[in-house]
Amino acid sequence: MHRVAPHLIHDLLAPLVAYGSHPLTLKRADGIVLDKPGKPSYDSPSFFRIIVLLQTFSKILERIMNSRLSGVARATGLLNPHQCGSLAGLSASDAVTTLTHEVKTLQMAGRKVSTLFLDIKGGFDNFNPSTLCGMLKAKGVKPYLVSWTRSFLSGRSCRLLYQGSPKVFALVSVGTPQGSPVSPLLFVIYVSRLHSEIPQGLKLSYMDDFGLTASSASYRGNIRVLQRQYARLKARGARLGVSFSVPKTELIHWRTNRDKAPISKAPIHLDGSVFTPKGEVRWLGYRFTPSISTTTHFVKRLAKAQAAFVAVKRLSPPGIGLPPYLCHRLASSLLFPILSYGVDAFVPTVHMIRKLSAFWHKVQRWTTNCFMSTPTDILAIEACLPPLDLLLTYKRRLAHLRVLCSPPEINPAAARLPPSVQTPSLHCHSPDLRALSARNAGSCLPLPWTQPRPPSKNRAHLPLDALPHSMLFLLGQDGLDALPVTSQHLLSDVYPEPPPGRSYPQLKLKCKNLPMEEWDKAAPDPARYPFRPSLKPHPFMGLDKFTAGRLHQMRSGKSYLRAHPSWDSEVPTTCPSCLTSPETFEHAILRCPAKEPARTRHLQGVLEVAPDAPVWSSAALLGALACFIKSTATAYPPGMFSRPSSSTSSVSVRSSNVVSFGYFMLSQES
Repeated sequence: MHRVAPHLIHDLLAPLVAYGSHPLTLKRADGIVLDKPGKPSYDSPSFFRIIVLLQTFSKILERIMNSRLSGVARATGLLNPHQCGSLAGLSASDAVTTLTHEVKTLQMAGRKVSTLFLDIKGGFDNFNPSTLCGMLKAKGVKPYLVSWTRSFLSGRSCRLLYQGSPKVFALVSVGTPQGSPVSPLLFVIYVSRLHSEIPQGLKLSYMDDFGLTASSASYRGNIRVLQRQYARLKARGARLGVSFSVPKTELIHWRTNRDKAPISKAPIHLDGSVFTPKGEVRWLGYRFTPSISTTTHFVKRLAKAQAAFVAVKRLSPPGIGLPPYLCHRLASSLLFPILSYGVDAFVPTVHMIRKLSAFWHKVQRWTTNCFMSTPTDILAIEACLPPLDLLLTYKRRLAHLRVLCSPPEINPAAARLPPSVQTPSLHCHSPDLRALSARNAGSCLPLPWTQPRPPSKNRAHLPLDALPHSMLFLLGQDGLDALPVTSQHLLSDVYPEPPPGRSYPQLKLKCKNLPMEEWDKAAPDPARYPFRPSLKPHPFMGLDKFTAGRLHQMRSGKSYLRAHPSWDSEVPTTCPSCLTSPETFEHAILRCPAKEPARTRHLQGVLEVAPDAPVWSSAALLGALACFIKSTATAYPPGMFSRPSSSTSSVSVRSSNVVSFGYFMLSQES
């Protein structure tokens, strides 16, 4: 519709924005009832989540208003600097990095640190639209934004859809629809009044998840501080009409690896309930232990990835099922995000990386159908899936670059960067917590970010003090300019335009190119394996999995061909068809005299199988090669077929695989 009438959407929505109105027809929505995973039973409404399906035009309008309101909220002080989530330039990793940084800062000062994790009960469903509009007015927000917010939140109706539901619309007078683009921002603005300073501590939130951190000379002292802070937080929440979920409240007492004192079991009493300290806490998807060990987190991620892999493998068992390019898509878009979640804030140990890499090798073998004996460096190139350590490093670099380029006014992690990272800003985090560790040894103080980090294994440096050193290779040693990751209109009066070649998008592009360069340097010697790394799936991966697997095996040098080292070292290398030459990849496809009739019938245009040969990029030649492999049973397991029929095999290739292969080639061309 936009291509036919480009001005239609603008003409429809511009008056609504100007007059601050949300039409009644866009306020009717369907609510899909979904059960929250991992619950012991589902006999309570609190164990279900309602996702509202909104109309497309409504979402477009909400997205426009979200963009305008987010800039106004930052400029007018509607948001607290320690709020994360649903805001441009922020993510869960920033909240986690800020928490771990402050905990270690306080520990270096010799203090005991404790954190109380809270969750707002039914956050999206329990805030008052009138109170929110009053907050916007008090901060001087433009009247059309206030009017639209009131119109958006009032007069809404929803019908719940589940088996046996009456499908009748009911009026919704409180809350905001969960699933709307603007709802998270409105909720964050609404709960911003819950934030306050904690002396020698931290109050941090991500949407409806709060973390109260206190420090003192003992864990008992922390309990008293947290109880007072919880009472104040509860009183503020009561004025806003929100409360906290008791079952989701958790307490953790942090300790260092060098702490020889007995583990504290001091509980906290809140609202008649007793909460004992946990040995493991899950917050924002990250697994925390008292010593902030990352191993527990990645063990859980590995288990989740393995469970997903078991389910995915059913779609494509060895030799059958999905073609390799779809397996590649599942590996990169499903399995890798599950496996690598949290690597932007947590660094896995060397032992843990070995375990994660072993699983990644299984995914690569599943994608390609290659043998277990295939070298892992060749296996990665065949699967078009880089080694896991390169992918994890790349993901961590992007997170570090985003923190370095984020304005301290927006990102609490950027506000805690060492003072040597010069960023012209109107906001700077209070140095009180850093001052607590000023008397520590020099190895614990922040290093100038332009100086390389010492090669010693001392890990005493704070996370955000060590972060800039990981980006020296990318940013150089000329100093870090102000490069806001968010839109320019948010802080246009604070941040000047970055110099050429130093903008965040340009640095991000440079960071994206580094893994490919590093992978190419680590690739096998061309004499051993001539094919070069590529992130884009090979065109022949659009063939059926069995045929594509023959090609993967022959290219990697580990196949059923006699000349390839395999599971049976006593078999002679001579070609069993012609008995004249070793059965190499090139001989089996182009040179074997016994296969000349099939070669004449199928491989008229295939003259070589070198990496730059046309056969690897031509759909017609790859289809002909697939027919040849099936008609001659090239690289088939011994005894799989007594003597395949050329015509029958050719028809099978064309009929069963032309759809997936043709679709893959079209997607490659587009």
